[in-house]
Amino acid sequence: MSQLKFSQERLLKVILGPVVSEKATEIADARSQFTFKVATDATKAEIKSAVEMLFKKDVNSVQVVNVKGKKKRTGQRPGQRKNWKKAYVCLKPGQDIDLTSGEIS
Repeated sequence: MSQLKFSQERLLKVILGPVVSEKATEIADARSQFTFKVATDATKAEIKSAVEMLFKKDVNSVQVVNVKGKKKRTGQRPGQRKNWKKAYVCLKPGQDIDLTSGEIS
């Protein structure tokens, strides 16, 4: 586990929460790959360390996607939602994260 490079305080702020959707559930079941909403300035190494620290699992790889905010309107005023970052975390074979229970294992 490579969580020694970063401070524990920083790693607790990296992962903002899981992404719960049909696509995320299918990917988790098929490939043992889990989806998280992460801080926009987080790096792949920080995300890997944060998952290993929080869930006590070994991470195989991390893929990151910058998601553009949707354009919305309120009346005649155009606006845009915030951009955010999504991380796909692939665990080593035989490991699993249970995101449905209320506790972190």
